[in-house]
Amino acid sequence: MLLFGGGSHLSGLTRRRWRWGTRWWLALWLAFVLVVHLALAWHWARWQPMASAPPPRLAVQLSQPMRATPVPAPRPGPQPTITAPVPAPTAASASAVPPAEPEASAPTLEPPPVAASALPAPALAAAEPASAAQAQHAREGADAPGPEWPLSTQLRYTVVGHVQGPVHGDAEVEWLRQGARYQVRLRVGIGPRLAPFGQRRLASAGRITPRGIAPERYDEETQILWRTPRGFSVRFEGGDVVLAQGQRLPSPAGVQDSASQFVHLTWLLLTGREPARTGHVITVPLALPGSVGPWRYEVVGDSSLDTALGPVRAWHLRPQAPLPPNALAAQVWLAPSYQYLPVQIRIEQGDGLWLLLTLAAPPLQEAVPADNPQPSKENPP
Repeated sequence: MLLFGGGSHLSGLTRRRWRWGTRWWLALWLAFVLVVHLALAWHWARWQPMASAPPPRLAVQLSQPMRATPVPAPRPGPQPTITAPVPAPTAASASAVPPAEPEASAPTLEPPPVAASALPAPALAAAEPASAAQAQHAREGADAPGPEWPLSTQLRYTVVGHVQGPVHGDAEVEWLRQGARYQVRLRVGIGPRLAPFGQRRLASAGRITPRGIAPERYDEETQILWRTPRGFSVRFEGGDVVLAQGQRLPSPAGVQDSASQFVHLTWLLLTGREPARTGHVITVPLALPGSVGPWRYEVVGDSSLDTALGPVRAWHLRPQAPLPPNALAAQVWLAPSYQYLPVQIRIEQGDGLWLLLTLAAPPLQEAVPADNPQPSKENPP
């Protein structure tokens, strides 16, 4: 009895130690999960109450898979005519040689016509419409969008990155337009799609003009687990930009926000207003939550990306330093075979935080409606 009693005592002591050890491990695990979530909140949630709810999504149905189109080779320009230099005549030779009669049948060389979409914005406004669609837009007024804009499109991405440790997730970008109205909506989720640990949403809304995208409102929203989504807004009112804290600054011509800049860069390359050439720098005025200033994107070069659709060639654009402190910077890869839409995006925000979005499925587009004609130019000369 004594033996069994002592054994029972030791067995109970062992069970109590095991329970206490399990509780410690559980407490450490919960503390680790809490630290990770707090880190996500620290990096992603610079929260402030939003002035009002963002505008609802435009009612556009996206059901048509977008197919890659071959990129036409650039057409060679006219070859220069090389002529031998003619020595200047002397006084004696000028008096001895009579002036030559002009040949009546000599052909006259004229410069080749330039595509209207390849002209810069001021020249484009003064050019004659080259098609019935452009003539219709000219009749509708100066604020009517041109026919070169991509159809409403949705792109889905896989996400890998580093936020206080390796993370995985998914993302999607929507470009929506109805007549002269547009929306750009970007969502990035970390963790399982049905129950993500954190989500960030960027939304831009405004008008499409012959001079490009004209934002009217930008909203950024962050949600961590069960917490109430919080965020901020940037508004474009007349000639001013109203920042997240209410500061009002003059609005530069062609200013964009953190979401609209992606499609604006697409439009610049798609229409030939900016050349896709290694070393070229594209300047875009950008309105951030706390500042307004020019951002310079360098065309690093073109390369082949491994995507879920196979290898896709794309032009790599990277913002040049110096950048505002703690700014949300994005590198983009724009594919000519997909109308220069972004097939890869790398988002960075200081302290080693980065996310890489890579195209995961064929883009979805709307069927061609009457007020949204197909883009008239994909790779102008």
